Parts: sequence; C-alpha cells; structure tokens
Amino acid sequence: LAPQSILDIGVGFGKYGVLAREYLEFRDGRKKYGDWQRRIDGVEVFAGYLTPLHEFIYDHIYLGSAADILPTLNMRYDLILLIDVIEHMSQPAGVQLLQQCQQTARNILISTPLAFYPQKGAFDNPHEAHQSFWPSKSFAPFSPRMFLPNAYSTICLIGEDAPRLHKQLRTGKRELKRWFPFLFVLGQAYRKIFPRKFPQ
Repeated sequence: LAPQSILDIGVGFGKYGVLAREYLEFRDGRKKYGDWQRRIDGVEVFAGYLTPLHEFIYDHIYLGSAADILPTLNMRYDLILLIDVIEHMSQPAGVQLLQQCQQTARNILISTPLAFYPQKGAFDNPHEAHQSFWPSKSFAPFSPRMFLPNAYSTICLIGEDAPRLHKQLRTGKRELKRWFPFLFVLGQAYRKIFPRKFPQ
C-alpha cells in the first residue's frame, strides 16, 4: 500500500500520523521538511489529546465521534486507520463504524487486541474504556479482507487492495522459507519459550 490519502480515526498521541509521514513522505529524497505531498487527516473524540504536534503532522483533525463525522465527509480516502479503536465501542457500534468506513475509503486497516482485557477510562478520557472483543470471525461480514499475523493483535485489512496484498505476502513468505528456513524454526522456538501474555 502506498496511500495518497489517509484518515486516522482515534489519533491519540498522533504516533500513526507521524509514522505515516516518515515512511510515506521522507523516503523519496525530498529536501524540504514539512513539504507534505500526501493528505493525512485525523478524527479524535477527546480534545485533551490534541497538541501542536497534531497541527504539524495532520492536514486536518475532525473533533468528535467518527460515527458522526464520517457521513459528513466529501472525500474518499485511500486508507482509514482504525488502530486500537473498535474495542472502545460496543460491537454493534463498531460494525456500524466499519460499514461507514467502507463507504469512505478504499481500504481499512484495523488492529485490535488478540484477547479481551478490561480497561477503564484513562487520562480523564472515558472513551479509553474497553467495551468489546473482536476475534477474527467478527470481520467475516466484510470483504475482501486479509489478516496479518501478529502475536498480540488481530490485524485485518478490509478493502480493494486486500487480495493483491495477500497474494504478495504469500509469495514473499514462500521465498523467505525457501532461502531462510531457519528463521521459521527460530520463530517457532521463540513462541514456545516466550508465550503470549496479555494484561490482566
């Protein structure tokens, strides 16, 4: 994926906006800092998180609920980021948000914890509380989709580019196994020695 436009829902500290700027903007050899060529917008429900960093990194930040904001947008994005967001809403609200995202973007990248763990509001933000759990099967109604392996999160890409990316990753994994088979043996050993642990 090389999106020209991104909508980061739940910007929080702004780390995914920063990473998107770094890896999508600064790898082309340009010399002028802050000469952005891509559009990166954000949505944040909690105004207390916003700082001058957000003003520099994001083209625009919409303040409020994504469910209220998405229907008002007149732009179709290449990618929506929903990183550690949907577990903070009820399952029906999350499904509705995903449906809205499909209308607003070509692709949606979702990351959500692999196991449910309780979390209350934090930083004076009641929206930080965990309300739902999203196993892989929760995304069955949405297609095309693919999953990226991860030890701690369910990572799902829904959208037009999912079949192409899935094929590329499958081919790449076969080549890695062929040329570096020991990496997969080491990975299996690592998982046995250091099993996944989740917050209580």
